[in-house]
Amino acid sequence: MLTTNYHTHCTYCDGKEPMKAFVDAAEKLLYTQLGFSSHSPLPFENNFSILEEYLPAYVNEIDELQKSTPITLLKALECDFVPGMSKPFDFFRNEHHLDYVIGGVHLVKPTDREGIWFIDGPNRETYDEGLATLFDNNIRKAVTTFWEQTFEMLETQHMDIIAHFDKIVMHNQHRFFEDDEPWFVTLADKALQLIKQHDVIIEINTRGLYKKRYDGFYPSTRLLMKARKIDIPVVISSDAHMSQDLGQFCPEGWAELQRCGFDHLAVFDPAAGCFQY
Repeated sequence: MLTTNYHTHCTYCDGKEPMKAFVDAAEKLLYTQLGFSSHSPLPFENNFSILEEYLPAYVNEIDELQKSTPITLLKALECDFVPGMSKPFDFFRNEHHLDYVIGGVHLVKPTDREGIWFIDGPNRETYDEGLATLFDNNIRKAVTTFWEQTFEMLETQHMDIIAHFDKIVMHNQHRFFEDDEPWFVTLADKALQLIKQHDVIIEINTRGLYKKRYDGFYPSTRLLMKARKIDIPVVISSDAHMSQDLGQFCPEGWAELQRCGFDHLAVFDPAAGCFQY
């Protein structure tokens, strides 16, 4: 039985329900640990990240809920990395005494013009518009920029988990490139090497499947098999934005990991204050 979820979004960011709803659902699922990971503050207006002035209330509410549940509740943020714009991940970790940090790239910043390419969210049209206006429909340039931003994040920021690290494939939906093309494989392999070098956990993320935005897990089977060969640790994340999302496709995710050679998951150890592999 899977009893943890470390990637959870509530109404402090773009989640659709308050923290208590997730705690109640997790209790019914007999979870032992639930980590809240709102999107970190960003220095521009958006509809998905927590406002910095709400962070004290966010961590305080987790502490208050902990008093009335047997589940171990953990304080985290999913920190966006946008070069030259986002704050260092350790600022949030240290300022708000977070248990862990998830790092991710959802917003790709071109190197030769102003603007940001939003590769996530429910609308494929947003992905296509950014590709056209910011990268002149040059998909290889656009995807390479995503990977290079991921490399910079791994080399400059301290994170415990990297979120859905090949999510650039989601809105592509096999239209502009395939993830077995040599140029893409080379870039993804470099990301894996940096993940290993910096002792970062990967997640197998199930959200694309249950939201019907993608036909597989992030990362792909090919990348999971390579991760296993070099002993990169893994967790399973439902990336929940509603309480009913908890556990969605997680048994299937565990079965996929087993097919790729994994036999255990990383788990947060509250006594040690870190993940154990």
